[in-house]
Amino acid sequence: MSAPITIVGAGLAGALLATLLARRGLNVAVIERRADPRRVGYQGGRSINLALAERGLHGLRLAGLEANVMAQAVMMRGRMIHELGADPYLQRYGRDDSEVIWSVGRGQLNLSLIEAAEAAGAQITFDAALVAVDWRQQRYRCQGSDGVIREQEFHTLIGADGAGSALRAAMQIERPNPEHFEPLGHGYKELAIPATAAGGFQIDGNALHIWPRGGYMLIALPNVDGSFTVTLFLPNSGAVSFEQLWHPMAVQAFFAQQFPDALPSLANLVADFTGHPVGMLGTLRLQNWHLDGRALLLGDAAHALVPFHGQGMNCAFEDCVALDALFSESTDLPAVYAEFQARRQPNAEAIADMALENYVEMRDAVADAHFHFIKQLERQLAERHPGRFVPRYSMISFRRVPYAEAQARGAIQANLMEQLGAGKQRLDQIDMTLADRLIEDRLAPL
Repeated sequence: MSAPITIVGAGLAGALLATLLARRGLNVAVIERRADPRRVGYQGGRSINLALAERGLHGLRLAGLEANVMAQAVMMRGRMIHELGADPYLQRYGRDDSEVIWSVGRGQLNLSLIEAAEAAGAQITFDAALVAVDWRQQRYRCQGSDGVIREQEFHTLIGADGAGSALRAAMQIERPNPEHFEPLGHGYKELAIPATAAGGFQIDGNALHIWPRGGYMLIALPNVDGSFTVTLFLPNSGAVSFEQLWHPMAVQAFFAQQFPDALPSLANLVADFTGHPVGMLGTLRLQNWHLDGRALLLGDAAHALVPFHGQGMNCAFEDCVALDALFSESTDLPAVYAEFQARRQPNAEAIADMALENYVEMRDAVADAHFHFIKQLERQLAERHPGRFVPRYSMISFRRVPYAEAQARGAIQANLMEQLGAGKQRLDQIDMTLADRLIEDRLAPL
């Protein structure tokens, strides 16, 4: 294909897609509304740390970036649970250190991806915000910070410009497209735990820390410099909510009461809390991801999800890998885009639902005794049937089982465990002969 593929957005997904397609020998142009972060510094939106798992790592491997990115990453073995009035304890994500996820900073990762895209041959134009598209003439207009509007012909546009996608809005004008945004009703504030004077971690540096409090939670992800990015997730309104924490004294009192073991490490709590806005959380569901062969949406532009399974970036990177593979099979754009949506949309819907479920698990169930018992049973069944019974979290984070398949198998496994564990509190009460038979009957080998 000699005509250029124009990608809107040089964020994580846009830069990875540009790298993959350019390495394939395709003509790739990218427009990005921000200035070049290598010149002015990273100026991204959300800066919640990213949890890098196998799906995302696979995309980085294909782009030749695994070693570069892993040098910036911190291993997280599991969830370090901080219950009120109890010592913290670790819930491992997997069997051992071969099954972990990685904390990576959004800014440095984006810089690495931009460098890789240009090295692969993609042409990136910064300070070029998409403002309008003439679909019939196939020309787009972009505007720089100087106010000057520039017009350019295009062959096809791929929107990797996030949940507030300008390309999605332009596509709506050409062909109305049902979209549904489901606000969570909860927001987030980013805080920080600084490194020690010696550059070390104040708390365990190889875990994702969670302070579960039922209807809300605090989390902390480690950074390579010894600091932690801390995020408070809280209802937007109500008795315990962001609207009640409008005064510094209220903020200090709330943390002293609900997160007493975290408070000493939050050196700049009030300044961070009052200086950072409340971020919005929600799920975007879109009926159509493409406009024949003229435009396609992927990543958050097509299916934004809440961050509670750590899969937003991983899912977007998997989108990029899937689209790149389709381009290896065909250059018939309408057919490629239609097939991309057919393959990816059911999986995007599945992970969106599972991310919402995981918020409840993280803020509430992780501290529940029955949840702990079911997790113990899950580990034992996985050890007995490694080819059939694979924990849903493992399918999502450590393998590349399609999200929709992981969701379906996870539902079967959850029902099976509840059936086996009903009225029981110890593993030695479980009828393992029955468990073996049910697993053989209900779960095909993975």
